[in-house]
Amino acid sequence: MALSMNVVILLYLVASVFFIQALKGLSSPASSRRGNAFGMVGMAIAMVTTVALVYKLAPQAATGGMVWVLVGLLVGGTAGTIMAKKVEMTKMPELVAFMHSMIGLSAVFIAIAAVAEPWAFGIAPHGGTIPTGNRIELFIGAFVGAITFSGSVIAFGKLSGKYKFRLFQGAPVVFSGQHMVNLALAIAMLVFGLWFAFTQNWFAFWAMLAIAFVLGVLIIIPIGGADMPVVVSMLNSYSGWAAAGIGFSLNNFMLIVAGSLVGSSGAILSYIMCKAMNRSFFNVILGGFGGEVAAVAGKAEQRPVRSGSPEDAAFLMENAETVIIVPGYGLAVARAQHPLKELADKLIEKGVTVKYAIHPVAGRMPGHMNVLLAEAEVPYDQVFEMEDINGEFGEADVALILGANDVVNPAAKDPKSAIAGMPILEAYKAKQVIVNKRSMASGYAGLDNELFYMPKTMMVFGDAKKVVEEMGKSIGG
Repeated sequence: MALSMNVVILLYLVASVFFIQALKGLSSPASSRRGNAFGMVGMAIAMVTTVALVYKLAPQAATGGMVWVLVGLLVGGTAGTIMAKKVEMTKMPELVAFMHSMIGLSAVFIAIAAVAEPWAFGIAPHGGTIPTGNRIELFIGAFVGAITFSGSVIAFGKLSGKYKFRLFQGAPVVFSGQHMVNLALAIAMLVFGLWFAFTQNWFAFWAMLAIAFVLGVLIIIPIGGADMPVVVSMLNSYSGWAAAGIGFSLNNFMLIVAGSLVGSSGAILSYIMCKAMNRSFFNVILGGFGGEVAAVAGKAEQRPVRSGSPEDAAFLMENAETVIIVPGYGLAVARAQHPLKELADKLIEKGVTVKYAIHPVAGRMPGHMNVLLAEAEVPYDQVFEMEDINGEFGEADVALILGANDVVNPAAKDPKSAIAGMPILEAYKAKQVIVNKRSMASGYAGLDNELFYMPKTMMVFGDAKKVVEEMGKSIGG
């Protein structure tokens, strides 16, 4: 299985091209399956090439060690397959956070192994010292991986929302002097890291890692649920840079390219998410939005609203020319995407034009709503992003909002609001607005939604799946 280094580099290059095509394919729901296929083929090429490279560099050691490698691949592949098959669409954000944590922890373990036995990785002679440049790279890869791991664990808990542990709850966790503590820990981590980089001191390395794990927790706990989509993409970026840092340490071209692709794409996505929420990236990281949530969460007003039944809503929609549907996390929780598709089909049969409006941060991770609608086989030409659909709300007869709140809140137009300037889906411009929610509870931002109190708005309370099914039955009758 021995290969020349030129062939290895060529195969890694081919795998990199597949990864780039994977990212390109994942940019659209229509090509996402193809993108996933490219990614899987690219990873398969990379793994087989790496195994062959191990045999080339250390054929005797590889023979015995390859058993453990194959066991790892079998265990990891089996676990991944089971999780992918069992995970519900509503739990996809938690699965993504879990995967990010595993990438970060892998980077940490590789860094520990490289520091313990650098000769096994070809970065130092047996019994020799690691070059200073490699130690700096290992330090960077290790601390980014550690922060990614612990931060992703906290994000997993916050996204799940089912754990009683305080740090796993969606509300921000803040305390006096929090930013100064984070700053002091960051400085201490850098000091220990540089100590290790210039002396290869084991104590400094372990101290740096311990502080990085703690810092990952402290960075994420003050961030509230409203900013979780940004956190997910930010941790995605961190995991990529951790892999790239370790790749530089090991002189592994594949890790460098793949990590850089993930890191840069995650950073770009984080920027897009922040822009969609009118938030400063650094303000999100420092927990600024979470503080505002805590301050305004108790200000929801008790005012009368106009409510109706699913039959009333069905009557309005089947007599409309255009209906724009705005899906939100409430739709995902109720698993109502399939009944919604049936409802839309019935409306289309009656000559009604149906479109879906997707906000960039709807749900708890980027693209969450797109995935849900794709699972229900909603045609891609009916799904529109915010910038493409906002101009059509003014001409729509009905806007049907299912479980969405902050992303349709007109308070974003108020300069004094906590979400001032946040781009929203302008559903309030539709001639009639139907809102389905379980209750009048506020969204992640903790703000009252003026849309719910408008004279043209009809609230239909109840579980989204049951309500949508009743709407469909009424139209079918």
